[in-house]
Amino acid sequence: MDILRLLDQLDELAVENPRSILGVLFWGLDKDEIRMHIQKIRASLPQEVKVAANTARDSDRIIESAKEDAHLTLENAKKEAERVVQEARAEGDRIRSEARIEQARLVAESEILKLSKAQSDEVRAGAERDALQMRRGAEKYAFDVLNQLEGVVGKVMTTIERGKSEMTPESRDQTAPSPTRARDKVRA
Repeated sequence: MDILRLLDQLDELAVENPRSILGVLFWGLDKDEIRMHIQKIRASLPQEVKVAANTARDSDRIIESAKEDAHLTLENAKKEAERVVQEARAEGDRIRSEARIEQARLVAESEILKLSKAQSDEVRAGAERDALQMRRGAEKYAFDVLNQLEGVVGKVMTTIERGKSEMTPESRDQTAPSPTRARDKVRA
């Protein structure tokens, strides 16, 4: 404690609010005399003590001001930190939302790709089955046409052979063609 404060406290106790018993001072001192002695003590103190007391008061005031500044700075830092955390959360939520949308898009594309591939495989297999059936049908048709052609050609060949045999000189001499025989041969 500095000496000037002690003097102020002494002035307060002895002069301003002295204890008394039935209106008489407890210590039996005169208020004015005590006040005068306190002022003499103050006046006789070296200037350095007064400067030191003022410096102590100033340092107390500076410390209080620094505490207030530190408190304000701490409050501002807390508010700024809270704001930054909220912005970071909002940014994180936005990024997560975009990631979910992108994930859903990629999954959908993947599903569409799978469905497209499955459908194209199914169409290709169906086309191959249809082509095989058409080829078999065409081969059967060609085989049937060739069989019919063979039958017709066989009949034509038989007719040609008969015609040739009838026209050979040996067969002419043996039998003369009768009109009914010629018609029968042509019908066959």
